[in-house]
This record gives sequence, structure tokens and C-alpha cells, in this order.
Amino acid sequence: MQLQTTYMGLKLENPIMAGACPLTKNLDRVKEMEEAGIAGIVLPSLFEEEISYDQHAMDKFLNYSTNAVSAEAITFFPEPENFHNFEGEEYLESLRKIKSCVGIPVIGSLNGTTPGGWVKYAKLIQEAGADALELNIFYVPTDVSQSGSEVEKRYVEILKLIKAQVTIPVAVKMSPFFSSIANMAKRFDEAGANGLVLFNRFLEPDFDLDNLEASMRPSYSTRHEMRLPLHWTAILNGSIKASIAASRGIKSGTDILKLIMAGADATMISSLFYQEGIGSAAKLIKEMIQWMEEHEYTSIEQMKGSMSFRHIPDKSAFQRANYMKQLRSI
Repeated sequence: MQLQTTYMGLKLENPIMAGACPLTKNLDRVKEMEEAGIAGIVLPSLFEEEISYDQHAMDKFLNYSTNAVSAEAITFFPEPENFHNFEGEEYLESLRKIKSCVGIPVIGSLNGTTPGGWVKYAKLIQEAGADALELNIFYVPTDVSQSGSEVEKRYVEILKLIKAQVTIPVAVKMSPFFSSIANMAKRFDEAGANGLVLFNRFLEPDFDLDNLEASMRPSYSTRHEMRLPLHWTAILNGSIKASIAASRGIKSGTDILKLIMAGADATMISSLFYQEGIGSAAKLIKEMIQWMEEHEYTSIEQMKGSMSFRHIPDKSAFQRANYMKQLRSI
């Protein structure tokens, strides 16, 4: 059975990738992932705020020292080799170690909202050995005077700036909240995105009524969340040149096959590995092979996109007619 696929030009032994999460920062866990059959990983994101904080600390340190009157004040200055952007340096060192110890593709990840100092880290991540880079542009527009077109322009500009810094493939982890997802996918594609990840999973705050404050509690994805990337993967297949990786709510081997038939080149999984362990990847592969044998498929490439919008006879399943039909059937 041939499970091989290609994502952004990267050859994968199967469509299963570990999405960006703390698990992928740990070298022992990544080795375990490779042994379990996971074909590639995305490192957890390096956040713009982490880089900005360290840069601000350095500036404050230098400004304080220049105001000192003692001749010994020069000792307040940190030696260049003793002051680093801790989060950034730690991230790059972790990337180097992982890349040197495993044979699967390793993708770096940047999370930010502005074209600031974090842009330079795109090049540093490439130099550290990453096979590709994922942009997780987590931006929640709260300014009521900011238009949708301004938000969209910010996303595209960040992508263009990053593409100007690196030569490795770059993917955009898309938000599902654009007014026109298809158009934004096309704009990212035209701006040079090598891949699109469908979709980013935003964490909305809850209210703690006992302490009267907003609280944030991460939660695992659920299977019903897979319908959103399934729907849009099927629509975008064949309409853009960029590779598509589907994310959110993947819990079984047949879930993966559905997304492949919709047109995904790869799938990214995180929650399941927390819930059932990294070894569950072997179960996913077994389920995929079993279904493919029973239905006489010999390869992933054979089924890729076979149930996308452009290939299925009844396109109403993706359109308004099906919406009306389903409501009336309740």
C-alpha cells in the first residue's frame, strides 16, 4: 500500500503530520513520533510577543546603564555573548537538535500580527535547518473602525515580507473567519504561499463568574470540527497551486482519508496525540490501510481530490440547495 504524499514539495511517507503544539518541541517526543509513523512535524510557534519582550529588556538594560554616573557603571552592560533573545535562541537550538536527530521533515512556526522584529526570525529558522515555515497569523481585530479589507491586507503583507526573507516553502495557517475564504486563499496563493493550513483554531475566552474575570482554558478539538476543513478543502482543491493541509478534529484513519479525498495533501493532528498518546498514529495508519484494501485503493495519490467540489456530480452538497434541503428534513 502506497501511503506517500507530498506537501509543499516535502515528501512524506504518509499524510499524518503532528501539528504545532508543545509536544513537538521535545526531542524525545519527536523521536517517538517518527517511530510511531508520523511523517512530519510542525514545531510550536515562536510568538512575536516573546521576541519583542526580550528586545525590550535589552533596550531597557542599555538605557539604564548609560545614565549611571559611576566609572564602574560600564560593568552593568551585558557582554554580547551573555545576552541573547532567550526564547528565540532556545527555539532555534531546539530546532537544530531535532533536525539533526530525525529524518522526517521539520517545519518551523511563527505566530504574530505585525511585520516587526519577528520577521527576521523567518531567516534564522531557515538557517537553523527547518524544511519549511508555517505562519500562524493569530489576529483578532477588535477596533470597530478597522475594515475587513484592512485586516486582509495585513495578512497578505506579512506573507510577502516573510517570502522575501526565505527560500524554504512557506505555509499560511488560515483563519476560518474571512468574509470570503476562497478569495483569501487565492490571494495567499498569488502572494507566494506554498501551502495553506485549514484552519487555525482560535481559543475564545470564557467568563469566571466567581472571580469576575475572563479566563482561557485550552480544549481539545472534537470530531465535528473536521467538517469545516473538509468543506473548504473540497472547494479549494484544483483552484489554487498551493498545497493544502487539513487540521482540526481528526480522530481516525477514515477521517484522514475523507480529507485526502476532499483534496488535502496532508493532515495535521495535535489533540488526538494528547488524548490517546503518540502511539495512536500507528492505529491511524492501520485503519487507513484496512479501508483502502477493502475498497481496492492502492495509493493515496489515487484517491486525492476524488470527492472534491470539481469532481463530484452533485455539487449541491456544497451549496445553498443542500442547506435548504437539510433544514426541511428536520
